[in-house]
Amino acid sequence: MNLYIRREASKLWKRLCSEITTEIGLLAENWKYLLAGLLCQYIHGLAARGVHYIHRPGPTLQDSGFFVLPELGQDKGYISETVFTCVFVSFFLWTFHPFIVKSKKIYTVLIWCRVLAFLVACQFLRIITFYSTQLPGPNYHCREGSELARLPRPHSVLEVLLLNFPRGVIYGCGDLIFSSHMIFTLVFVRTYQRYGSKRFIKLLGWVIAILQSLLIIASRKHYTVDVVVAWYTVNLVVFFLESKLPELPDRTMVLLPVITKDRTKEENHKLLNGNGVDPADWRPRAQANGKDSNGGHTDNTTNGA
Repeated sequence: MNLYIRREASKLWKRLCSEITTEIGLLAENWKYLLAGLLCQYIHGLAARGVHYIHRPGPTLQDSGFFVLPELGQDKGYISETVFTCVFVSFFLWTFHPFIVKSKKIYTVLIWCRVLAFLVACQFLRIITFYSTQLPGPNYHCREGSELARLPRPHSVLEVLLLNFPRGVIYGCGDLIFSSHMIFTLVFVRTYQRYGSKRFIKLLGWVIAILQSLLIIASRKHYTVDVVVAWYTVNLVVFFLESKLPELPDRTMVLLPVITKDRTKEENHKLLNGNGVDPADWRPRAQANGKDSNGGHTDNTTNGA
């Protein structure tokens, strides 16, 4: 038993070291895109903070979702946040599964470059919409009479730049159309839909996205229009960007030697033993059921995590 554990631990360690080396190389090539994406997240936070300064509370607008869905109440507002946190953490952990799982389909650095591109495009549109028209917030802390509904003029630039984190992020008002929570949720679900492999999790992701939509409305954190606009805007943006961005490398492809009749038996034997020096002597072959296209067995599987 101990021998088995040591052997598996050794394999895991080698796999981890190999993946770290690969991802560091990709990070060296793509760090600018990741940094730009993270910077845009901060700019989005600044924009949401800025619209709070011009927010003016008023009567809650007539909303069909509010008539249909019972109000959860202020004491149960944590439910939608809990669901969102589970979605975020689950997706984040999934993007790092290549470091420990033998069968893998994605590169962590490349998948986050893609996800951040989706998020930035959607958030840019979101900033335009909630600055175009400011609606009175339906959330409890944004209603008339709440001390948090209006923000006093900032005393310094630093107060604005620091976003009054985390209180200023949690108790924001005015950034309504369209829901930021639904942007993240739908981008994560669509990304797993394309690059994940578990059919049950794909179906579960869409169910959770629908549940999250209903909980946001029932918690009175957004109007129904904020959620509806998010559903078609995010899906259209992701569909458009996927058609423009280059496809991610397929990690289920393995390099196999190309055997030709033009070479001598000795040269072909060297290729089969991995001694070929010309990259043109190798080409990708798709795997199927643990076999390559020539019928030979391979060590890797085609299933991603």
